Amino acid sequence: MSFFLTKVLAALDDGGDRPLFHSGGVTTYHQARERLRRLHAGLPATEAGTRTVAVDLRNRPETLLVQLAALLRGSTVLMVPASAPTQDRLAAARGATVVTDRPQDWPTDWPGDVRTLDDLDGEPEPLDPPETVNLLFPTGGTTGTPKLIRHSGIYDGMAYIFTPNPDGPGRTLLVAPMTHMTGNATVLGALLRRDTVVLQDGFDAQAVLDAIQEHRIDTLSLTPPRLAAVLDHPARTNTDLSSVRSLSLGAAPLPPHRFAQALDVFGPVVGQGYGLTEAPMIASISAAELVGHPERLGSVGRIVPGMEARITADGEVEVRGLSMMDGYLGGPEIGAGWLRTGDLGRFDDEGYLYLLDRADDVVVVGEHGTKVPTTVVEHALETHPAVKDAAVFGRHTVDGQVLHAVVVTTGEVTEDDLKAHAREAFGQEHYVPANVDFADALPLTDVGKVDKRALVQLVTAP
Repeated sequence: MSFFLTKVLAALDDGGDRPLFHSGGVTTYHQARERLRRLHAGLPATEAGTRTVAVDLRNRPETLLVQLAALLRGSTVLMVPASAPTQDRLAAARGATVVTDRPQDWPTDWPGDVRTLDDLDGEPEPLDPPETVNLLFPTGGTTGTPKLIRHSGIYDGMAYIFTPNPDGPGRTLLVAPMTHMTGNATVLGALLRRDTVVLQDGFDAQAVLDAIQEHRIDTLSLTPPRLAAVLDHPARTNTDLSSVRSLSLGAAPLPPHRFAQALDVFGPVVGQGYGLTEAPMIASISAAELVGHPERLGSVGRIVPGMEARITADGEVEVRGLSMMDGYLGGPEIGAGWLRTGDLGRFDDEGYLYLLDRADDVVVVGEHGTKVPTTVVEHALETHPAVKDAAVFGRHTVDGQVLHAVVVTTGEVTEDDLKAHAREAFGQEHYVPANVDFADALPLTDVGKVDKRALVQLVTAP
Protein backbone atom coordinates (compact mmCIF):
# COMPACT_ATOMS: atom_id res chain seq x y z
CA MET A 1 0.00 0.00 0.00
CA SER A 2 1.02 3.64 -0.44
CA PHE A 3 3.87 4.55 1.92
CA PHE A 4 2.66 8.17 1.90
CA LEU A 5 -0.92 7.35 2.91
CA THR A 6 0.29 4.90 5.55
CA LYS A 7 2.39 7.66 7.13
CA VAL A 8 -0.50 10.14 6.95
CA LEU A 9 -2.89 7.77 8.73
CA ALA A 10 -0.24 7.05 11.37
CA ALA A 11 0.18 10.77 11.99
CA LEU A 12 -3.58 11.24 12.44
CA ASP A 13 -3.66 8.31 14.87
CA ASP A 14 -0.64 9.50 16.86
CA GLY A 15 -1.69 13.16 17.08
CA GLY A 16 -4.42 12.55 19.65
CA ASP A 17 -6.11 15.64 21.03
CA ARG A 18 -3.38 18.03 19.94
CA PRO A 19 -4.48 20.76 17.49
CA LEU A 20 -3.90 20.02 13.83
CA PHE A 21 -5.68 23.13 12.56
CA HIS A 22 -6.47 26.57 13.91
CA SER A 23 -9.06 27.86 11.44
CA GLY A 24 -11.80 29.82 13.12
CA GLY A 25 -11.72 27.09 15.77
CA VAL A 26 -9.56 24.15 16.69
CA THR A 27 -9.55 20.80 14.87
CA THR A 28 -7.56 18.12 16.67
CA TYR A 29 -5.74 15.25 14.99
CA HIS A 30 -8.39 12.75 16.07
CA GLN A 31 -11.24 15.03 15.00
CA ALA A 32 -9.55 15.32 11.60
CA ARG A 33 -9.21 11.53 11.45
CA GLU A 34 -12.92 11.03 12.12
CA ARG A 35 -13.90 13.72 9.59
CA LEU A 36 -11.63 12.06 7.03
CA ARG A 37 -13.38 8.72 7.56
CA ARG A 38 -16.83 10.28 7.03
CA LEU A 39 -15.70 12.12 3.89
CA HIS A 40 -14.13 8.90 2.59
CA ALA A 41 -17.41 7.04 3.13
CA GLY A 42 -19.31 9.75 1.25
CA LEU A 43 -17.14 9.50 -1.87
CA PRO A 44 -18.01 6.92 -4.53
CA ALA A 45 -15.94 3.75 -4.60
CA THR A 46 -13.71 3.40 -7.66
CA GLU A 47 -11.11 1.21 -9.22
CA ALA A 48 -7.73 2.82 -8.73
CA GLY A 49 -7.14 5.69 -11.14
CA THR A 50 -10.49 5.40 -12.96
CA ARG A 51 -12.18 8.40 -11.34
CA THR A 52 -11.00 11.99 -10.90
CA VAL A 53 -12.06 13.97 -7.85
CA ALA A 54 -11.53 17.71 -8.24
CA VAL A 55 -10.99 19.67 -5.01
CA ASP A 56 -12.40 23.20 -5.35
CA LEU A 57 -12.27 24.41 -1.75
CA ARG A 58 -10.90 27.47 -0.04
CA ASN A 59 -8.30 27.13 2.73
CA ARG A 60 -10.09 25.07 5.36
CA PRO A 61 -9.36 21.74 7.09
CA GLU A 62 -11.68 19.88 4.70
CA THR A 63 -9.54 20.87 1.71
CA LEU A 64 -6.79 18.56 2.90
CA LEU A 65 -9.20 15.92 4.22
CA VAL A 66 -11.16 15.64 0.95
CA GLN A 67 -7.87 15.27 -0.93
CA LEU A 68 -6.77 12.45 1.38
CA ALA A 69 -10.21 10.79 1.34
CA ALA A 70 -10.22 10.70 -2.46
CA LEU A 71 -6.67 9.32 -2.57
CA LEU A 72 -7.71 6.61 -0.11
CA ARG A 73 -10.54 5.76 -2.53
CA GLY A 74 -7.96 5.25 -5.29
CA SER A 75 -9.13 8.30 -7.23
CA THR A 76 -6.91 10.66 -9.14
CA VAL A 77 -7.13 14.02 -7.37
CA LEU A 78 -7.15 17.33 -9.22
CA MET A 79 -6.43 20.39 -7.11
CA VAL A 80 -8.51 23.01 -8.94
CA PRO A 81 -6.46 26.12 -9.85
CA ALA A 82 -7.05 28.86 -7.31
CA SER A 83 -5.58 31.59 -9.52
CA ALA A 84 -7.01 30.57 -12.89
CA PRO A 85 -9.96 32.26 -14.62
CA THR A 86 -13.35 30.57 -14.23
CA GLN A 87 -13.36 29.13 -17.74
CA ASP A 88 -9.99 27.46 -17.16
CA ARG A 89 -11.14 25.96 -13.86
CA LEU A 90 -14.26 24.55 -15.49
CA ALA A 91 -12.26 23.10 -18.37
CA ALA A 92 -9.61 21.53 -16.10
CA ALA A 93 -12.21 19.60 -14.06
CA ARG A 94 -14.40 18.55 -17.00
CA GLY A 95 -16.00 15.16 -16.33
CA ALA A 96 -14.72 14.93 -12.74
CA THR A 97 -16.53 14.67 -9.42
CA VAL A 98 -16.07 18.19 -8.04
CA VAL A 99 -16.16 18.82 -4.31
CA THR A 100 -16.72 22.52 -3.73
CA ASP A 101 -17.77 25.10 -1.16
CA ARG A 102 -18.90 27.44 -3.96
CA PRO A 103 -21.38 25.39 -6.02
CA GLN A 104 -22.74 28.59 -7.57
CA ASP A 105 -19.53 28.79 -9.63
CA TRP A 106 -20.35 25.53 -11.44
CA PRO A 107 -23.09 25.82 -14.10
CA THR A 108 -25.99 23.38 -13.92
CA ASP A 109 -25.19 22.11 -17.44
CA TRP A 110 -21.48 21.60 -16.71
CA PRO A 111 -20.41 18.05 -17.74
CA GLY A 112 -19.51 16.64 -14.35
CA ASP A 113 -20.73 15.77 -10.87
CA VAL A 114 -20.80 18.69 -8.42
CA ARG A 115 -20.99 17.94 -4.70
CA THR A 116 -20.71 19.97 -1.51
CA LEU A 117 -19.12 18.88 1.75
CA ASP A 118 -22.54 18.07 3.19
CA ASP A 119 -23.07 15.60 0.35
CA LEU A 120 -20.04 13.59 1.49
CA ASP A 121 -21.02 12.95 5.09
CA GLY A 122 -21.25 9.14 5.26
CA GLU A 123 -20.98 6.38 7.83
CA PRO A 124 -17.30 5.54 8.46
CA GLU A 125 -15.91 2.31 7.07
CA PRO A 126 -12.45 0.68 7.10
CA LEU A 127 -9.70 2.48 5.20
CA ASP A 128 -7.74 0.44 2.68
CA PRO A 129 -5.02 2.59 1.08
CA PRO A 130 -4.20 1.84 -2.58
CA GLU A 131 -0.69 1.07 -3.78
CA THR A 132 -0.02 4.53 -5.24
CA VAL A 133 -1.38 8.08 -5.23
CA ASN A 134 -2.03 10.15 -8.34
CA LEU A 135 -2.52 13.92 -8.29
CA LEU A 136 -2.99 16.62 -10.88
CA PHE A 137 -1.83 20.18 -10.27
CA PRO A 138 -2.17 23.21 -12.51
CA THR A 139 0.69 25.48 -13.43
CA GLY A 140 0.40 29.00 -12.05
CA GLY A 141 -1.68 30.50 -14.84
CA THR A 142 -0.21 34.01 -14.42
CA THR A 143 0.79 34.31 -18.09
CA GLY A 144 -1.59 31.89 -19.82
CA THR A 145 -3.95 28.95 -19.51
CA PRO A 146 -2.69 26.50 -16.85
CA LYS A 147 -1.46 23.08 -17.89
CA LEU A 148 -2.21 20.04 -15.74
CA ILE A 149 0.74 18.26 -14.18
CA ARG A 150 0.77 14.63 -13.04
CA HIS A 151 2.51 13.84 -9.73
CA SER A 152 2.80 10.57 -7.84
CA GLY A 153 6.25 9.62 -6.48
CA ILE A 154 6.97 12.98 -4.89
CA TYR A 155 4.43 12.21 -2.16
CA ASP A 156 6.35 9.17 -0.95
CA GLY A 157 9.36 11.51 -0.92
CA MET A 158 7.48 13.89 1.40
CA ALA A 159 6.75 10.99 3.74
CA TYR A 160 10.49 10.32 4.03
CA ILE A 161 11.52 13.98 4.34
CA PHE A 162 8.94 15.24 6.83
CA THR A 163 9.25 13.48 10.20
CA PRO A 164 8.42 14.62 13.75
CA ASN A 165 10.82 17.12 15.31
CA PRO A 166 12.51 15.61 18.39
CA ASP A 167 12.11 19.00 20.11
CA GLY A 168 8.33 18.70 19.86
CA PRO A 169 5.56 19.91 17.55
CA GLY A 170 5.93 23.19 15.71
CA ARG A 171 3.45 25.81 14.55
CA THR A 172 3.12 26.55 10.83
CA LEU A 173 1.29 29.53 9.32
CA LEU A 174 -0.27 28.83 5.92
CA VAL A 175 -1.60 31.59 3.66
CA ALA A 176 -0.91 29.97 0.26
CA PRO A 177 -3.86 28.05 -1.23
CA MET A 178 -3.80 24.36 -0.38
CA THR A 179 -4.82 23.68 -3.97
CA HIS A 180 -1.41 25.01 -5.09
CA MET A 181 1.67 22.82 -4.83
CA THR A 182 3.41 25.12 -2.32
CA GLY A 183 0.46 25.26 0.05
CA ASN A 184 -0.27 21.56 -0.39
CA ALA A 185 3.29 20.51 0.41
CA THR A 186 3.31 22.87 3.42
CA VAL A 187 0.17 21.45 5.02
CA LEU A 188 1.14 17.83 4.30
CA GLY A 189 4.61 18.42 5.70
CA ALA A 190 3.13 19.88 8.88
CA LEU A 191 0.77 16.91 9.24
CA LEU A 192 3.59 14.39 8.78
CA ARG A 193 5.66 16.29 11.38
CA ARG A 194 2.68 16.30 13.81
CA ASP A 195 2.73 20.13 13.83
CA THR A 196 -0.13 22.59 14.23
CA VAL A 197 -1.25 24.58 11.16
CA VAL A 198 -2.72 28.06 11.52
CA LEU A 199 -4.84 28.46 8.38
CA GLN A 200 -5.64 31.77 6.74
CA ASP A 201 -7.95 31.97 3.75
CA GLY A 202 -6.33 34.73 1.74
CA PHE A 203 -3.51 37.08 2.60
CA ASP A 204 -3.59 40.06 4.91
CA ALA A 205 -0.31 41.45 6.29
CA GLN A 206 -1.86 42.51 9.59
CA ALA A 207 -3.39 39.05 10.03
CA VAL A 208 0.00 37.43 9.35
CA LEU A 209 1.69 39.59 11.99
CA ASP A 210 -1.11 38.93 14.48
CA ALA A 211 -0.87 35.16 13.92
CA ILE A 212 2.91 35.10 14.37
CA GLN A 213 2.62 36.84 17.73
CA GLU A 214 -0.54 35.11 19.01
CA HIS A 215 0.31 31.54 17.98
CA ARG A 216 4.10 31.81 18.27
CA ILE A 217 4.51 30.74 14.65
CA ASP A 218 7.89 29.14 13.95
CA THR A 219 7.49 28.25 10.25
CA LEU A 220 5.98 30.18 7.36
CA SER A 221 6.42 30.71 3.64
CA LEU A 222 5.73 33.90 1.67
CA THR A 223 5.99 35.12 -1.90
CA PRO A 224 8.06 38.28 -2.53
CA PRO A 225 5.03 40.63 -2.81
CA ARG A 226 3.57 39.28 0.43
CA LEU A 227 6.91 39.52 2.21
CA ALA A 228 7.14 43.16 1.11
CA ALA A 229 3.66 43.85 2.52
CA VAL A 230 4.64 42.34 5.87
CA LEU A 231 7.96 44.20 6.03
CA ASP A 232 6.31 47.52 5.17
CA HIS A 233 3.31 47.17 7.48
CA PRO A 234 3.30 49.79 10.27
CA ALA A 235 2.46 47.14 12.90
CA ARG A 236 5.56 45.12 12.11
CA THR A 237 7.90 47.09 14.38
CA ASN A 238 5.68 46.41 17.40
CA THR A 239 5.15 42.71 16.65
CA ASP A 240 7.12 39.99 18.44
CA LEU A 241 8.66 37.95 15.61
CA SER A 242 11.15 36.07 17.78
CA SER A 243 9.32 32.73 17.46
CA VAL A 244 10.04 32.43 13.71
CA ARG A 245 12.67 29.79 13.05
CA SER A 246 12.11 29.30 9.34
CA LEU A 247 10.87 31.85 6.80
CA SER A 248 11.07 30.46 3.29
CA LEU A 249 10.61 32.62 0.21
CA GLY A 250 9.76 31.50 -3.27
CA ALA A 251 7.41 31.55 -6.29
CA ALA A 252 9.35 34.43 -7.90
CA PRO A 253 12.85 35.93 -7.67
CA LEU A 254 13.22 38.07 -4.55
CA PRO A 255 14.75 41.55 -5.01
CA PRO A 256 18.13 41.53 -3.23
CA HIS A 257 17.32 44.58 -1.11
CA ARG A 258 14.17 42.86 0.18
CA PHE A 259 16.18 39.72 1.03
CA ALA A 260 18.60 41.85 3.03
CA GLN A 261 15.72 43.62 4.80
CA ALA A 262 14.09 40.29 5.70
CA LEU A 263 17.35 39.10 7.26
CA ASP A 264 17.54 42.31 9.31
CA VAL A 265 13.96 41.96 10.55
CA PHE A 266 13.66 38.20 11.13
CA GLY A 267 17.30 37.32 11.72
CA PRO A 268 19.32 34.43 10.23
CA VAL A 269 16.25 32.25 9.64
CA VAL A 270 15.39 33.42 6.13
CA GLY A 271 15.99 31.19 3.13
CA GLN A 272 14.96 31.20 -0.48
CA GLY A 273 13.92 28.26 -2.61
CA TYR A 274 13.39 27.66 -6.29
CA GLY A 275 10.97 25.17 -7.71
CA LEU A 276 8.15 24.71 -10.18
CA THR A 277 4.88 22.87 -9.92
CA GLU A 278 6.54 20.44 -12.35
CA ALA A 279 9.59 20.08 -10.06
CA PRO A 280 8.91 21.55 -6.60
CA MET A 281 12.45 21.24 -5.23
CA ILE A 282 15.25 22.50 -7.49
CA ALA A 283 17.50 24.87 -5.55
CA SER A 284 17.74 26.54 -2.16
CA ILE A 285 19.88 28.97 -0.19
CA SER A 286 20.04 29.51 3.57
CA ALA A 287 20.88 32.57 5.63
CA ALA A 288 24.21 31.00 6.62
CA GLU A 289 25.31 30.93 2.98
CA LEU A 290 24.87 34.70 2.75
CA VAL A 291 27.27 35.58 5.55
CA GLY A 292 30.14 37.48 3.96
CA HIS A 293 28.61 37.05 0.51
CA PRO A 294 26.17 39.91 -0.16
CA GLU A 295 26.32 39.13 -3.90
CA ARG A 296 24.38 35.93 -3.19
CA LEU A 297 21.33 37.94 -2.16
CA GLY A 298 20.33 37.74 -5.82
CA SER A 299 20.71 33.94 -5.98
CA VAL A 300 18.11 31.20 -5.46
CA GLY A 301 20.87 28.91 -4.22
CA ARG A 302 22.56 25.68 -5.17
CA ILE A 303 20.84 22.70 -6.76
CA VAL A 304 19.43 20.37 -4.08
CA PRO A 305 20.60 16.74 -3.77
CA GLY A 306 18.86 14.45 -6.22
CA MET A 307 18.40 17.16 -8.82
CA GLU A 308 20.51 18.37 -11.73
CA ALA A 309 20.37 21.62 -13.69
CA ARG A 310 22.06 23.07 -16.74
CA ILE A 311 21.88 26.25 -18.82
CA THR A 312 21.08 25.90 -22.52
CA ALA A 313 22.71 27.90 -25.29
CA ASP A 314 19.71 30.24 -25.16
CA GLY A 315 20.19 30.83 -21.42
CA GLU A 316 17.25 28.71 -20.24
CA VAL A 317 17.45 26.56 -17.11
CA GLU A 318 16.75 22.85 -17.66
CA VAL A 319 16.35 20.37 -14.80
CA ARG A 320 15.91 16.67 -14.11
CA GLY A 321 15.94 14.43 -11.04
CA LEU A 322 13.98 13.04 -8.12
CA SER A 323 11.40 15.78 -7.58
CA MET A 324 10.17 15.75 -11.17
CA MET A 325 6.57 15.38 -12.24
CA ASP A 326 5.43 12.25 -14.06
CA GLY A 327 4.46 14.41 -17.04
CA TYR A 328 1.74 16.72 -18.34
CA LEU A 329 -1.76 15.33 -18.56
CA GLY A 330 -2.18 13.80 -22.01
CA GLY A 331 1.55 13.99 -22.66
CA PRO A 332 4.43 11.50 -22.47
CA GLU A 333 6.22 10.45 -19.29
CA ILE A 334 9.05 12.81 -18.44
CA GLY A 335 11.16 9.93 -17.11
CA ALA A 336 14.85 10.79 -16.83
CA GLY A 337 14.59 13.53 -19.45
CA TRP A 338 15.41 17.20 -19.08
CA LEU A 339 12.61 19.67 -18.37
CA ARG A 340 12.67 23.17 -19.81
CA THR A 341 11.75 25.44 -16.91
CA GLY A 342 10.94 28.56 -18.93
CA ASP A 343 13.33 30.49 -16.65
CA LEU A 344 16.47 32.23 -17.84
CA GLY A 345 19.44 31.99 -15.53
CA ARG A 346 23.15 31.67 -14.95
CA PHE A 347 25.49 29.89 -12.54
CA ASP A 348 28.40 31.51 -10.76
CA ASP A 349 31.74 29.76 -10.23
CA GLU A 350 30.54 28.20 -6.95
CA GLY A 351 27.38 26.68 -8.39
CA TYR A 352 24.89 29.28 -7.19
CA LEU A 353 21.99 29.82 -9.58
CA TYR A 354 20.76 33.31 -10.46
CA LEU A 355 17.42 33.69 -12.24
CA LEU A 356 17.15 36.52 -14.73
CA ASP A 357 13.54 36.26 -15.88
CA ARG A 358 10.83 34.05 -17.32
CA ALA A 359 11.66 33.39 -20.97
CA ASP A 360 8.14 34.54 -21.89
CA ASP A 361 8.67 37.81 -20.02
CA VAL A 362 11.83 38.80 -21.88
CA VAL A 363 11.03 41.79 -24.08
CA VAL A 364 12.83 42.34 -27.37
CA VAL A 365 13.31 46.08 -27.83
CA GLY A 366 15.23 48.52 -30.02
CA GLU A 367 16.45 48.45 -33.57
CA HIS A 368 19.05 45.81 -32.72
CA GLY A 369 16.53 43.46 -31.08
CA THR A 370 18.02 43.62 -27.58
CA LYS A 371 16.55 41.07 -25.16
CA VAL A 372 15.66 42.74 -21.86
CA PRO A 373 14.76 40.59 -18.80
CA THR A 374 11.87 42.44 -17.15
CA THR A 375 12.68 41.11 -13.66
CA VAL A 376 16.06 42.89 -13.78
CA VAL A 377 14.32 46.17 -14.61
CA GLU A 378 11.75 45.64 -11.84
CA HIS A 379 14.46 45.08 -9.25
CA ALA A 380 16.29 48.22 -10.37
CA LEU A 381 13.14 50.37 -10.13
CA GLU A 382 12.47 48.98 -6.66
CA THR A 383 15.81 50.31 -5.44
CA HIS A 384 14.44 53.86 -5.82
CA PRO A 385 13.60 55.10 -2.30
CA ALA A 386 10.09 56.15 -3.36
CA VAL A 387 9.16 52.84 -5.04
CA LYS A 388 7.54 50.05 -3.07
CA ASP A 389 6.68 47.60 -5.88
CA ALA A 390 7.21 47.46 -9.63
CA ALA A 391 6.05 45.29 -12.50
CA VAL A 392 7.47 45.54 -16.02
CA PHE A 393 6.19 43.89 -19.20
CA GLY A 394 6.28 44.31 -22.96
CA ARG A 395 3.71 46.41 -24.80
CA HIS A 396 3.28 46.21 -28.56
CA THR A 397 3.34 49.48 -30.53
CA VAL A 398 3.47 50.31 -34.24
CA ASP A 399 7.26 50.58 -33.87
CA GLY A 400 7.69 47.26 -32.07
CA GLN A 401 7.78 46.23 -28.43
CA VAL A 402 8.57 48.68 -25.66
CA LEU A 403 8.94 48.31 -21.89
CA HIS A 404 5.97 49.37 -19.80
CA ALA A 405 6.24 49.74 -16.01
CA VAL A 406 3.59 49.93 -13.33
CA VAL A 407 4.84 51.08 -9.94
CA VAL A 408 3.49 51.48 -6.42
CA THR A 409 5.11 54.39 -4.62
CA THR A 410 5.53 55.57 -1.05
CA GLY A 411 6.56 59.14 -1.82
CA GLU A 412 6.70 61.83 -4.46
CA VAL A 413 8.31 60.66 -7.69
CA THR A 414 7.62 61.34 -11.35
CA GLU A 415 7.79 59.22 -14.48
CA ASP A 416 10.87 61.13 -15.59
CA ASP A 417 12.53 60.51 -12.21
CA LEU A 418 12.09 56.76 -12.60
CA LYS A 419 13.30 56.73 -16.18
CA ALA A 420 16.41 58.60 -15.06
CA HIS A 421 16.87 56.09 -12.22
CA ALA A 422 16.75 53.17 -14.67
CA ARG A 423 19.07 54.96 -17.07
CA GLU A 424 21.60 55.51 -14.30
CA ALA A 425 21.31 51.91 -13.06
CA PHE A 426 21.94 50.31 -16.45
CA GLY A 427 23.68 52.90 -18.60
CA GLN A 428 21.66 51.53 -21.51
CA GLU A 429 18.60 53.21 -23.00
CA HIS A 430 16.86 49.96 -23.93
CA TYR A 431 16.50 49.12 -20.20
CA VAL A 432 14.53 52.33 -19.63
CA PRO A 433 10.72 51.90 -19.64
CA ALA A 434 8.99 53.83 -22.39
CA ASN A 435 6.04 54.46 -20.07
CA VAL A 436 5.50 54.36 -16.32
CA ASP A 437 2.05 54.09 -14.77
CA PHE A 438 1.31 54.58 -11.07
CA ALA A 439 -1.02 52.30 -9.09
CA ASP A 440 -2.15 51.91 -5.50
CA ALA A 441 -1.28 48.20 -5.59
CA LEU A 442 -0.25 45.50 -8.04
CA PRO A 443 -2.82 42.77 -8.74
CA LEU A 444 -1.86 39.40 -7.28
CA THR A 445 -3.08 35.91 -7.99
CA ASP A 446 -4.48 33.81 -5.15
CA VAL A 447 -1.06 32.21 -4.94
CA GLY A 448 0.59 35.58 -4.28
CA LYS A 449 2.38 36.23 -7.56
CA VAL A 450 2.07 39.48 -9.49
CA ASP A 451 -0.64 38.92 -12.10
CA LYS A 452 1.00 40.33 -15.22
CA ARG A 453 -1.77 39.09 -17.43
CA ALA A 454 -4.23 41.28 -15.50
CA LEU A 455 -1.83 44.24 -15.71
CA VAL A 456 -1.45 43.91 -19.46
CA GLN A 457 -5.23 43.82 -19.86
CA LEU A 458 -5.61 46.95 -17.73
CA VAL A 459 -2.98 48.86 -19.66
CA THR A 460 -4.21 47.81 -23.10
CA ALA A 461 -7.94 48.19 -22.32
CA PRO A 462 -9.62 50.83 -24.50
